[in-house]
Amino acid sequence: MSGLQVEPELALLNVSRRGFLKGLLGAGALVLVAGPRELLGQDEGQDAAPAVLRAGVFLAIEASGAVKIVAHRSEMGTGIRTTLPLVVADELEADWARVELVQAPGDKRYGSQNTDGSRSVVDFFQPMRRAGAAARNMLEAAAAASWGVPAAECQARNHEVVHAPSGRKLGYGELVAAAAKLPLPKDPPLKPRSAWRYVGQEGLRLYDGRPIVTGRAQYGLDVRLPGMKFAVVARSPVLGGKPKAWEAAAARAKAVKGVEAVVELPAFSAPHAFQPLGGLAVVATSTWAALQGRKALEEELEWEPGPHTGYDSPTYREALLASARQPGAAARSSGDVKAALKAAAKLVTAEYTTPMLAHASMEPPCALARVDAQGCEVWAPTQNPQAARSEVARALGLPEGKVTVNVTLLGGGFGRKSKPDYVAEAALLSREVGAPVQVIWTREDDLRHDYYHAPAAVFMQAGLDAEGRVTGWLQRSAFPSISSTFMPGADGPSPMELGMGFVDVPFAVEDLRVESGKAPAHVRIGWLRSVCNIFHAFALGSFVDELARAAGKDPKDYLLALLGADRELKLGRRGGDPRYPFHTGRLRAVIERAAQEAGWGRELPPGHGLGIAAHRSFLSYVAVVVEAAVDAQGKVSVPRVDVAIDCGTAVNPDRVRAQLEGAVVFGLSLALVGEVSAKGGAIEQSNFHDYQLLRLDEAPRELRVHLIASEEAPGGVGEPGVPPVAPALCNAIRAACGKRVRDLPVRAHLSAAKREE
Repeated sequence: MSGLQVEPELALLNVSRRGFLKGLLGAGALVLVAGPRELLGQDEGQDAAPAVLRAGVFLAIEASGAVKIVAHRSEMGTGIRTTLPLVVADELEADWARVELVQAPGDKRYGSQNTDGSRSVVDFFQPMRRAGAAARNMLEAAAAASWGVPAAECQARNHEVVHAPSGRKLGYGELVAAAAKLPLPKDPPLKPRSAWRYVGQEGLRLYDGRPIVTGRAQYGLDVRLPGMKFAVVARSPVLGGKPKAWEAAAARAKAVKGVEAVVELPAFSAPHAFQPLGGLAVVATSTWAALQGRKALEEELEWEPGPHTGYDSPTYREALLASARQPGAAARSSGDVKAALKAAAKLVTAEYTTPMLAHASMEPPCALARVDAQGCEVWAPTQNPQAARSEVARALGLPEGKVTVNVTLLGGGFGRKSKPDYVAEAALLSREVGAPVQVIWTREDDLRHDYYHAPAAVFMQAGLDAEGRVTGWLQRSAFPSISSTFMPGADGPSPMELGMGFVDVPFAVEDLRVESGKAPAHVRIGWLRSVCNIFHAFALGSFVDELARAAGKDPKDYLLALLGADRELKLGRRGGDPRYPFHTGRLRAVIERAAQEAGWGRELPPGHGLGIAAHRSFLSYVAVVVEAAVDAQGKVSVPRVDVAIDCGTAVNPDRVRAQLEGAVVFGLSLALVGEVSAKGGAIEQSNFHDYQLLRLDEAPRELRVHLIASEEAPGGVGEPGVPPVAPALCNAIRAACGKRVRDLPVRAHLSAAKREE
């Protein structure tokens, strides 16, 4: 365990592939190694496994009957460390009480380990089924051979194989040695849906649930190594700034008891990608000493101005609006939009803006690294251990084979912990001081040096005929692109970003055009939970409500009419994964379900209103109905929210509900109070007093999640619930008080305003 201090029964085991095959298993164990063929070839000199199946995950059954499954994705509250292994256990017909999870370190052999983009179940549901089915098939074949009966008469049931005609039984452990010698099935039969024991079932317990709720779970900051040091880093307030002569300031810091060194971290070179930002690290014998040392350092420290000192949020917002107002690059076009708008009986135009946002996960970034003659070993709460491994190797000038990244539990991530800059900081400092070093980011560090969600401006225009039907549709979006993080000078959105709820407009409008504008980046831009869907869904969902009111129609009815006949959108890769076509009928179904469950059209108290919005993202369909209340002083509250989701096959329904509940609170936080702003290139917010989140007493008193039963392939769950929340809220506010909010956050516009009668 390399010095990792944990309670044995709660250990997150971190092992290399060789260690897994050689150290955890006895001789004769049945081992099934899964993943893309090109990623799972054995290294030269590596011990061969008794049996190898390239299907989906690492799976091993010991002679004792114990089943070990490698969890290769990161657990940050979604339950993925439970959900994916449950798929294997279901097909294997394993007793879940006899399953042990082994957390994979960062290694390309496991396939993608980036727990991001709501892709874990989407990408690994079928491969994991095949892995479990292959092992089950081999165990059944071994039992049949032992009894001298046809394999068709043998069936695996809850950790043993049963011969139906005679009632004879053999446990999995008894069959391991014989099964390991059998040829691997090329296309093992999968269980029918009716035979699933875990997948789709209610009330499944989290594998990590008890240690999490009792406070015994191991997160990044819990890891301890002998002789370790603690470090915090003073970073430039403006992206790209460098410290001026800092020797005197460093001497002041080193005068603090417990401070042992002040180390300069090299500034990043363009593109910044996942590199550390640079700055001055204070290394000490305790976190307190490091923090006090940095405080002393910063009292005298000055920074050379960075290249982005002219960045001010109000000015930048106007630049985004100016970009969105101008004709831009076409991302989708059909018909003659210009002529349709010119001939319209009524022209409706609206502009929407959203600010920068921070991830603000409960656990700020942290990492512990130990660099020695053998290489570098890291313990970190990372969503992307492979990227962390690559970045550490690059920073230290080591081959990746010399770097081990062990994954702890994550106290939230939302996309921030896919970027391993903080992991590389720990590795660089460990090499410099010759001891294990844990880098700790405070909340202030987290908010002032994030990979921010991009601010955006969206221009919307539609023409209506005399009956209020849409005859022409134009939309433009302008925002700094995530591409700027990886390509210097990138000032336009990527196709991937435009495909997040903007190009894939689902409405039945023949004359339609989608464009994008230019927007340079002045901070690090990164993906945050649901990414560009946040501002695209806000604009489209709000605009449909505005059109309904301009036409004198019910917003829900108007939205359904605008969808048109049920059909499959032919968008190719512009609309996301081409394996998952956009079915407007599925979007219609969640709209109807949410409206029905919310009692759309019911009588409400004065000052209350209902708003509805729907959006497809990450291959799932979600509709939200918000009940908002606005008092005479303009204070907004949300008594109730109803959410309907069609995510295809819901592997773990309880986790789906939990993710949707969290998405509503997350989305309401962003819409009501979320805002990061810059002045002179520096971020103005520093903690939760000025970067606010929804408080407990502000959360909806009623939050109802409605799952649409489906046998379609699984879609994403962690992110799709966020995008429709803001437009549904603002539509509800408009219904409650007559005021339309087009610029987020909401409270910047309503808190001091009187309710409009």
